[in-house]
Amino acid sequence: MKPSERRRARRLAVQAIYSWQMSGNNIADVEHEFLTEQTVDGVDIPYFREIFVGAATKHAELDQLVIPHLALRPFEDVDPIEKAILRLAAFELTYRKDTPCKVVVNEAIELAKAFGADDSHKFVNGILDKLIK
Repeated sequence: MKPSERRRARRLAVQAIYSWQMSGNNIADVEHEFLTEQTVDGVDIPYFREIFVGAATKHAELDQLVIPHLALRPFEDVDPIEKAILRLAAFELTYRKDTPCKVVVNEAIELAKAFGADDSHKFVNGILDKLIK
């Protein structure tokens, strides 16, 4: 398994989580839509499935891990793409012990740079640093 295939799986997963959050559609429907309507060349499909479905189904539990580290910001005020990235990273940190914390954080920062607002990566990095401790 190449790291780039995992990176592509995370990239697709964060988009799927975002889509699921915004649409409220069934998780299985969103998964099917992404696997059939997106380019999945070079994507670690089993990993995509695990991290997307895991983050979506366990979102309430993952949110409870993140919320204490938001300082004064209510969770509902967190940008939806940042929320998707934090849920994905919290899932990997909690359920994928085979992935080093540093890798999860770095990947989350890159996702925030790619999809988030200007300072999203700083916000995501700050939350995940606190979450790891």
